Amino acid sequence: MLRGGVRRDQGAYAAGTDERAGGDPLDAAQERRVRAVLALGGVPQSDLPDGVQQVRLRLLERAASGREAPRDVSAWAAVVASNLAMDWHRAKRRQERLGERLASLREPAHPSGEETSLLSLAVARGLDELPDTQRQVLILRFFADLPVRGIADELGIPEGTVKSRLHTAVRALRERLHEDEVV
Repeated sequence: MLRGGVRRDQGAYAAGTDERAGGDPLDAAQERRVRAVLALGGVPQSDLPDGVQQVRLRLLERAASGREAPRDVSAWAAVVASNLAMDWHRAKRRQERLGERLASLREPAHPSGEETSLLSLAVARGLDELPDTQRQVLILRFFADLPVRGIADELGIPEGTVKSRLHTAVRALRERLHEDEVV
């Protein structure tokens, strides 16, 4: 069980080399356990080899950094595999959200051409009726897509002033559109 004060399942790790073929830091039983944890964690079969490789890599990196060997390599590998499974799901969710956002950008819900023309004319008229200071912040915010802080920096005014002007301008434009019965 013990060789030179090092547990058998730590021997290769502690020595920095492995007596097993190919220098693999995981034995067959540990690899099966890692695969099982990944699979039970919902990682698809096609990604299991990559997950096992990630566990091996982290074990080798730990040894290379000179840190102390895990008390139980098998348990440590299972915890790392569990964390990798969670990371896989997080990445999948991020990818799905990104795909949804991209799809929504590609397929905007446009009103008919006539409705768009009427709305565009009404917005243009409403913008013309706004005071210059309100029209300026409204255009910078919604047409140039600048954040409030960016507008404040560009115009040399406080952020609170930008917010106030935006609020007043949006309210006035909304009222104008309702008066014209466009929205």
